[in-house]
Amino acid sequence: MTAATHSTLFPQVPDSPDAVLAGLDPEQREVATALHGPVCVLAGAGTGKTRAITHRIAYGVRAGILQPASVLAVTFTNRAAGEMRGRLRQLGAQGVQARTFHSAALRQLQYFWPKAVGGQLPRLVERKVQLVAEAAARCRIRLDRNELRDVTGEIEWSKVTQTVPADYPAAAAKGGRDVPRDPAEISQIYAMYEQLKQDRSVIDFEDVLLLTVGVLQDRHDIAEQVRSQYQHFVVDEYQDVSPLQQRLLDLWLGDRDSLCVVGDASQTIYSFTGATPDHLLNFRTRHPQATVVKLVRDYRSTPQVVQLANGLLAQASGRAAEHRLELLSQRESGPEPRYTEYGDEPTEAEGTARRIRDLIASGVPAGEIAVLFRTNGQSELYEQALADAGVAYQLRGAERFFERTEVREAGAALRGAARFGANDALLDDTVDVPSQVRAVLSTKGWTTQPPAGSGAVRDRWESLAALVRLAEDFTQAKPDATLADLVAELDERAAAQHAPTVQGVTLASLHAAKGLEWDAVFLVGLTEGMMPITYAKTDEQVEEERRLLYVGVTRARLHLSLSWALSRSPGGRASRRPSRFLNGLRPGSAATAPRTAGGSGSVERGGTGRTRRGPRGPVSCRVCGRTLTDAGEMKLMRCEDCPSDMDEGLYERLRDWRADRARELGQPAYCVFTDKTLMAIAESAPEADAELARIPGVGVRKLNRFGADVLAICAGQELAEEPAAAVEGD
Repeated sequence: MTAATHSTLFPQVPDSPDAVLAGLDPEQREVATALHGPVCVLAGAGTGKTRAITHRIAYGVRAGILQPASVLAVTFTNRAAGEMRGRLRQLGAQGVQARTFHSAALRQLQYFWPKAVGGQLPRLVERKVQLVAEAAARCRIRLDRNELRDVTGEIEWSKVTQTVPADYPAAAAKGGRDVPRDPAEISQIYAMYEQLKQDRSVIDFEDVLLLTVGVLQDRHDIAEQVRSQYQHFVVDEYQDVSPLQQRLLDLWLGDRDSLCVVGDASQTIYSFTGATPDHLLNFRTRHPQATVVKLVRDYRSTPQVVQLANGLLAQASGRAAEHRLELLSQRESGPEPRYTEYGDEPTEAEGTARRIRDLIASGVPAGEIAVLFRTNGQSELYEQALADAGVAYQLRGAERFFERTEVREAGAALRGAARFGANDALLDDTVDVPSQVRAVLSTKGWTTQPPAGSGAVRDRWESLAALVRLAEDFTQAKPDATLADLVAELDERAAAQHAPTVQGVTLASLHAAKGLEWDAVFLVGLTEGMMPITYAKTDEQVEEERRLLYVGVTRARLHLSLSWALSRSPGGRASRRPSRFLNGLRPGSAATAPRTAGGSGSVERGGTGRTRRGPRGPVSCRVCGRTLTDAGEMKLMRCEDCPSDMDEGLYERLRDWRADRARELGQPAYCVFTDKTLMAIAESAPEADAELARIPGVGVRKLNRFGADVLAICAGQELAEEPAAAVEGD
């Protein structure tokens, strides 16, 4: 996994302003040299927009046209801001502020609050959802967990669209919001939430922007002080700007026009948070003299992937579609996208895992493969399938690399070795920086071979292995570097959050994948009701779902797989249909609107039932008889809320056995059996192979491998000690 567009890890700093422009294509060079007046860059996916705008800033700084401290570059994620700071550092443009809107606003608010208001800035509330829950309770309104999350989202939307509690019902109706509760109730909870914050002298994430706007509007002296500090602005992902962020940007600018915005209306996928592409689409109206540059040369994806992406947008409608960019691939030809239809979701997950294992065997690094889905709830099946296939994975959105415990510990150990290494016997046999790093990290859990399976142990190893690879790349780029130099590099990267790549297949939602790219991408669960999502009712909501799929397609460099399942569970009624967005693109389907040429090839059949076990009908709760749809409940064969008749003693014996087997095999415990599968076994206490095989999560391979032990434990027998065998493949 990498952020958009390949670049050398440790390039030489350009030795002159003109050297900064070397390697840019004509359109990127036009962006880089347009340093005066308003500039609008319409940049398609994979066209090197980050490269263009960082080179623009660096060229201006190196040429003496821009003072580093006078430039503020804002984007939407800490990762993107960190990447921008890292690239600017590599180009010799240190000192430029690259931050998120919230980070920049919070920094200004903390500095000016004593002068504008007096005293210390109120504390930033850490968990907003807890305060919303208390507000609902004060209003005598009961919210379940999902409603609580959704009501919190509605409050956030209200604040970024500058909607006060009393105006929420009308604003929600006008905006076509899919509200989780009666709008009057949400308005009441919202008002109580604001009151609780005031009573406790705390502020939330959205208040940071609102209060900064308030200070800059009311205190012209402070506004002028900010404007004297920052004279040039760059805004990335401008299509995702909310009305509140636009208001803040206007206050930062004042009556000046030294602004460069970059965006793509076809990648507007956050309107539910208040984002709108209108600011991007209206930029020429607000700034008639603006320089407009279009970036359409796609350096990321093959012609086959680009053809599908263009075909997807060719069927779009609405204002954003009118401004779509037709991408032109700059890469050599590659394989056609693969379309696969499966009989059910577990079969789709297992088929995807097998293909991923095949790709890894063919030489594609696991870290360059991603499985992308519409909702986070879809990840469980793929986590299990990859674990069963022995493939390491990581969930996107996890803890930041440099904040992980093992990375902090490794950094401290390397820092100590750099300082006192001459007296450390651990480094006696080392010959260079990479060998020193390997020696130090071997005390923290790094080994030459990765641990089997996945889980916490494998995650820790992958983090340490990423540091080892970084040391190797660093030394290759700088042969004379010392361990102290590497430690300094790590410190700079930590400050910029410019993390090395961790090896492991990425599982992520389509929203979380924005801004990233991989060699191979699997887009899964592409059925009506999931893509577009069932609650997308209006034409604009459906079009945003199309743009979301477009974002997914354009994450792929070389291999692209699209799949769907005809039913949720094995043996279920095959009532699902492939996503309407694939009509006219997948072979054998008719287009719904005029389009450019789409994909070619054929639709593969992934099987209507799994070869590992025979067809199974819909799974019913063995207590109340309700048809089960949740994957966890299907494994238990009962509703979560239905009473359990589990033999606690049997469950504990099974857990002890699982821990022993996992230790013998060098795998995480869940690779033997997941907790839910173990609970289902303890509840049903099977007496024969056939009964054990009927439990979801027990396939033919695990039945053959572990069945005798499990049945013996269920029968109360003692197990004979046997040597651990090697892990078998499917």
